[in-house]
Amino acid sequence: MSQSAPPPQPPQSGPADGNPYAQQAPAPAPGAPYPPQQGAFAAPPAPSAPARNNVVLGLVAALAAAVVVGALYGVIIGATKHEIGWAAVGVGFVVGLAAGKAGGRNPVLPIAGAVLALGSVYLGQLVGEAMIIANHFDASFNEVFFEHLDAVQKIWKEDADPLTFVFFAIAAFAAFSGAKKAAA
Repeated sequence: MSQSAPPPQPPQSGPADGNPYAQQAPAPAPGAPYPPQQGAFAAPPAPSAPARNNVVLGLVAALAAAVVVGALYGVIIGATKHEIGWAAVGVGFVVGLAAGKAGGRNPVLPIAGAVLALGSVYLGQLVGEAMIIANHFDASFNEVFFEHLDAVQKIWKEDADPLTFVFFAIAAFAAFSGAKKAAA
């Protein structure tokens, strides 16, 4: 029985042959069935994802989002003179999304996001109530909200109905699930 010889390979030129511009044939990657083609470039290394387990960053992002979307929710309530359920869902989801995206998978963040979403919805409802009061008495929003916040809270308590607290629960749930999904 005779063995066959491998097919002839073209000569490789490289820096060792006196040609500084010639490339050596790259070695095949471990587990690759064929070596890469002559002159092919290796793919750049994939950028590593930043380690996201920063509780402080997640809390700061969630707090900032809670203030902004809470104020926006209040403007919606003040403009429409109604509480809107889907807006409360959006408030909660944005707060949770900010916590999860900035802070990562830390188990504290969904809970903190839910608590901050409750505060954000409450802030929004107070802002909306103050806007309605300011329009009714032809006063400025700043005067009503900052100088008479105790009266705004008293009126909010009188206007609160079971649906108000359903919006709180919806926002907290949306924040919790939003933080979980964003960190995944």
